[in-house]
Amino acid sequence: MNTLIYDIKRFFRNANALNRLIIINVAVYVSVQILSSLFHVFLVSPKYYTAIMQHLMVPADIGKLILQPWSLFTYMFLHEEFFHILFNMLWLWIFGQIFIYYKGGKSLITVYVLGGLCGGILYVIAFNVLPLFVNSVHVSYALGASAGILAIVIATATLVPNYNINLILIGPVPLKYIAIFSVASDLISLHSDNAGGHIAHIGGAIFGFIYIKQMQKGNNLGKWFENILDSLKSFFKPKPKIRVAHKRPLTDEQFAEKKKANQDQIDLI
Repeated sequence: MNTLIYDIKRFFRNANALNRLIIINVAVYVSVQILSSLFHVFLVSPKYYTAIMQHLMVPADIGKLILQPWSLFTYMFLHEEFFHILFNMLWLWIFGQIFIYYKGGKSLITVYVLGGLCGGILYVIAFNVLPLFVNSVHVSYALGASAGILAIVIATATLVPNYNINLILIGPVPLKYIAIFSVASDLISLHSDNAGGHIAHIGGAIFGFIYIKQMQKGNNLGKWFENILDSLKSFFKPKPKIRVAHKRPLTDEQFAEKKKANQDQIDLI
């Protein structure tokens, strides 16, 4: 077991930022599925599973959110359905590789997390402000990595709009058109049963666009978050063992002999 844990830690430590995001999402998904299976096998009431999930999902109700502020972060790594996480991870893999090539892993994590955070905040605001959601605000929850991923998609398209991706049956398509289609699709779907999810997507997309535009002007909106990442990295990084060596100081005679020997060697050379 110790060897397995060590191998997992080493694999995660050696993975780049993109793979780490995917690993975390998949690990959380597998954990949720195992928990669901165990509750089912041991006949545990479904209400306990629902309660656990609701504490990890972001609630639209501000009163509930105040009691579980961590959910604004945990929701963006949480999936229940297989195809939900499958398509999300495919999008993350495709666009994450392009983004990380131009901006690096630290910026990738920054856009994912802050994009997801903006998506969650916009979702909460919309459900508490728009009359359409007045009857569902107390029972609505959001989960999934889509807001953070769409932030990466839009950020990448804003950064390199004419970069082509080969789509099956279509051929090469510039990223700017994929980005436009993605946002338009979310806007069209605001009247669907998953309106909250699409609002969160739009929040992530807005952040991704603004992040790159500001970076092109020399302003890094995620610098504060990158500083937090650096602090966490240095905190968890193992400190090297320092060996202190003590030498007895030379006497005047020993110092003179050593100096003469060095000079003789130099003269010989």
